Amino acid sequence: MADNKFAAYICSGCGIGDAMKVPQLEAIAKKEGKMAVVKSHPFLCNAEGVQMIKDDIANEAVTHVCIAACSRRAKTEAFQFDGVAMSRANLREGVLWVVAAGKDHDEVRQEMAADYIRMGCAEVKKMTQPAGNVKESSSKRILVVGGGMSGMTAALEIAEAGYEAVLVEKTGALGGMAAKLWKRQPFKTPYSAPQEVDAGETAARVAANPKIKLYLNSTIAETSGAPGRFVVKVAQESGAVTDETVGAIVQATGFTTYDTAKLPELGGGQPNVVDQAGLEAMAKAANGGAIKRADGKEVKSVVFVQCAGQRDDTGAHLSYCSGHCCGTSIKQATYFKDQNPDVDTVIMYQDLRVPGMGEDFYRSAQERGVIFTKGKASRVAGGDTCSVTFKDLILDDENTIAADLVVLATGQVPNAGVDLEAWNPVVTAAEGGDEAAKAQRIVMHGSSVLKLNYRQGPDMPQFKHGFADSHFICFPYETRRTGIYAAGPVRRPMDMLQATDDATGAALKAIQAVENAALGRAAHPRSGDLSFPKARLEGCTQCKRCTVECPFGAIDEDEKRFPVFNEERCRRCGTCMGACPVRVISFENYSVDTVGSQVKAIEVPEEDEEKPRILVLACENDAYPALDMAGLARLNYSAFVRVIPVRCLGSVNTIWITDALNSGYDGVMMMGCKKGDEYQCHFVKGSELAHYRMSKIGDTLKQMGLEPERVVTQEVAITDNARVVKLINDYVAELDKLGPSPMKGFG
Repeated sequence: MADNKFAAYICSGCGIGDAMKVPQLEAIAKKEGKMAVVKSHPFLCNAEGVQMIKDDIANEAVTHVCIAACSRRAKTEAFQFDGVAMSRANLREGVLWVVAAGKDHDEVRQEMAADYIRMGCAEVKKMTQPAGNVKESSSKRILVVGGGMSGMTAALEIAEAGYEAVLVEKTGALGGMAAKLWKRQPFKTPYSAPQEVDAGETAARVAANPKIKLYLNSTIAETSGAPGRFVVKVAQESGAVTDETVGAIVQATGFTTYDTAKLPELGGGQPNVVDQAGLEAMAKAANGGAIKRADGKEVKSVVFVQCAGQRDDTGAHLSYCSGHCCGTSIKQATYFKDQNPDVDTVIMYQDLRVPGMGEDFYRSAQERGVIFTKGKASRVAGGDTCSVTFKDLILDDENTIAADLVVLATGQVPNAGVDLEAWNPVVTAAEGGDEAAKAQRIVMHGSSVLKLNYRQGPDMPQFKHGFADSHFICFPYETRRTGIYAAGPVRRPMDMLQATDDATGAALKAIQAVENAALGRAAHPRSGDLSFPKARLEGCTQCKRCTVECPFGAIDEDEKRFPVFNEERCRRCGTCMGACPVRVISFENYSVDTVGSQVKAIEVPEEDEEKPRILVLACENDAYPALDMAGLARLNYSAFVRVIPVRCLGSVNTIWITDALNSGYDGVMMMGCKKGDEYQCHFVKGSELAHYRMSKIGDTLKQMGLEPERVVTQEVAITDNARVVKLINDYVAELDKLGPSPMKGFG
């Protein structure tokens, strides 16, 4: 600390100087914040103001800067000073714009601003500027697992961007499901007819590209390491095992079709009842001629049953729509019409879903005589003459239709490998000595795709349907394993055009990952963050909470059961910091102390002053931006609130809550992202973990003699600017009914 020099810079622009006493704020920064340099400027973010700060850094040896101006989310480029630790005190969006105008509010506004100055100074004094950790030997090669259209596209995009790709395909040929198609849905003009599948051409381009190393008849035997230094053992059919070092991985392992044997009521397993993949094989065998059944009979009538085993709300089959199936049935119906316009083709649908230019394709099929009927099939009988019993959803009538062939539009089931929800209890039982569990673990590991040697399991976490868990709103392609990206139908159901677009996106994210890893920087969403969690192992109790709760598998354990942090896997969310009961985990620029010191820096008025203090811990990804936008909209909330942004609610350590309440705060509100299956948490599990931890805080509050209503947790979306204001004001009103905290005067 001896070489550190702290400085505070206060902006009086944007109306701050008109509504607040800036000299008084300067005095607080100097006396209470103990800042060696304190200056104000009427326009801090302009060239002159920025230069003033740069001059002090260069000439006055300033190492730590507190900027009291606008939100930390604003003017990030102007206030970018390399090699300097920096905090931001939000006087504009956080005070000026949310406290009602008028002299009646001058006092509480000034008190609010003064507290934010204290908080900014306190935070920066506990920070160390991360030095970064450039990885000189970091690999920029990218592994692609799966040689279908998604995998081939990803490999080609990687190569065309100038990077090396390693493509591993388990079969003896590239192409995947695409290679089994006779034609594909139209993906370019004209959109009126099926178009040629270019899987063979794409495969030839892959094989000829010098930047793509191709393994056929090969699988992954083991994946170890982290972004920039994954070591992947590729097992070939010959028995040879080759080590490949790569910086990132794209998993494009595609899908299999839903098993028709699970649909006996729809004729699954009966003669002349096939799925869409089965019909593609028949069309390919016909090669443009008449499509014939397995018994050699030419098909003169065909019924396509949509949503076969899909969109099922009973739990027996797939609950989701696979997206491509309506378009695929239209395509396959035209196979028959192209060969013989007199073939009867009926598509039985509940809802017809043909997004984009698929509407043109649908109209074209109608014009060619394809019949579309809105109905729900209840029973299909196979045999020489098939029959489909269905309810006509327009006439509300039961009917039966005969056909030579019935085609079931079954869904996509992702080839995602081991479900970790099933894996973890098996491992626990095996480690406890259960012999059956040991055998089951071997079988399950053999079915893994990536065979990760992470303590958290051999494959990526999945959604309940088996699709790779990628953040579908904010970060498509990203998974809970840093540097490993999902592409194509292993991520969500999609058609071929969507899959190739998806693969391009995943390839770009993989490139971003290898570049970040080489610079020692975090991946999304704190891209560019050079900090990294460290632990004081002498204080560690080996409770394993950090290793278990890390959403990204970034923490392993050494032979003594102490945590081992894999820097390149870490997303810098701080969930490990929030999990640690002995508070030995911290980041250089974000720690229990950086937030705790802000909590303690706030002045808590005495009970007779009738000025409550409410702490709001706001997620920086959704809640804090929503609060900023409330300020931008000039929506007013209570001036008794003090907001501290946190990286994620998962990083909230309960010591901050108890310290605040012990200090006389009247309440603590936490604002985080939506949790659950439809989560919006940028760090996947952070919000959920925070809710769980806070559900256990009731006993602590009871011991302190406090009502449980004094600590609340709210789910907030980034668009909830009006709602956050209401949440705060309603909460302040609720605390007013409870009365002042009995802890006032004891802090």
